[in-house]
Amino acid sequence: MSKKTSAQPQEPQNELDEDAIAFAQGIFDLARNGGAEMLAPLLDAGVPVDIRTSNGDSLLMLAAYNGHTQTARLLLEQGADPDLPNDRLQTPLAGVVYKGDMETANLLLEYGAGVDSRPEGAKTPLMYAAMFDRTGMIDRLLEAGADPGLRDADGHTALSLARTMDVKEAVSRLKALS
Repeated sequence: MSKKTSAQPQEPQNELDEDAIAFAQGIFDLARNGGAEMLAPLLDAGVPVDIRTSNGDSLLMLAAYNGHTQTARLLLEQGADPDLPNDRLQTPLAGVVYKGDMETANLLLEYGAGVDSRPEGAKTPLMYAAMFDRTGMIDRLLEAGADPGLRDADGHTALSLARTMDVKEAVSRLKALS
């Protein structure tokens, strides 16, 4: 039997796949870097508003987590799911609470993000606020109806996580609710 030794030409499909990946990466970069003006016509042309990276980060997660409130607003106005979690089981609200971004947290809540929304067993936004001693966020989330009694998969509440992290202000705020 003889083997073919000549190089096979690259299939056109591979080029299309690479182009599609590059196009998607550009869209993710627009969300990550606050490119609302360039992102808007792409969404209007049919780019899915809830497209996700290989890590499960939605355009909204990328914009919100990186502090681009106007881009997050655009995505929410276009129908982005404010509760869509990533592969690390974080919602956009949990991400901005972790970052301490009150403006974007308020925007997400305004557009219907569930104050306690999370995949089963994951940490709630209040738990992240408690762990990182973000007392302003704790107050805002409680005002929005957060349930301090919810538990993660390990049985932790916001208060027990605050105690574990030894963050005294959060412990004080949450202990007062007990």
